[in-house]
Amino acid sequence: MATTNDLKNGLVLNLDGQLWSVVNFQHVKPGKGGAFVRTTLKHVLSGKVVDKTFNAGTKVDTATVDRRNMTYLYNDGTDFVFMDGDTYDQITVSPEIVGDGAGYLLENTEVQVAVHEGVPLYVELPTSVELVIQHTDPGLQGDRSTGGTKPATLETGAEIQVPLFVSTGEKVKVDTRDGRYLGRVSS
Repeated sequence: MATTNDLKNGLVLNLDGQLWSVVNFQHVKPGKGGAFVRTTLKHVLSGKVVDKTFNAGTKVDTATVDRRNMTYLYNDGTDFVFMDGDTYDQITVSPEIVGDGAGYLLENTEVQVAVHEGVPLYVELPTSVELVIQHTDPGLQGDRSTGGTKPATLETGAEIQVPLFVSTGEKVKVDTRDGRYLGRVSS
């Protein structure tokens, strides 16, 4: 248990059995009435963001969320298997929890896995990864000048948009948050 005075960004609260992460908070002391705390909370599992106001000094239930550095080992057909680098314990995480990040996961990728009471909540990938383009159609001569893009399939199976001058077999940097092409990687 904590009070609203102990709130800080990243703290995870247990409200009515659901886990919410504090994105932002502001202590407000109006001229009239009691002080209160205005917060922006993000649902840990769904990502839904809500604004919630607490009276100052209200007790809130905090949840212990353990964020561990883990290495992605393999996909066992349905689930993803990760290994804790310190304890060598392996955990399996369902595709629903890995989410869109699955398209950017290569074996031996270092990620952060958030665990609450032994249950994985979410997997946080590095903000960018370097992947090889498995297939993309060749750009046409004369198309190389300005701004056009074409679809490309990465070695993980994910599809992204790349500039016309990028070709099959090249290594590119991709933003894992939105799948944006960030540039070529020289080997």
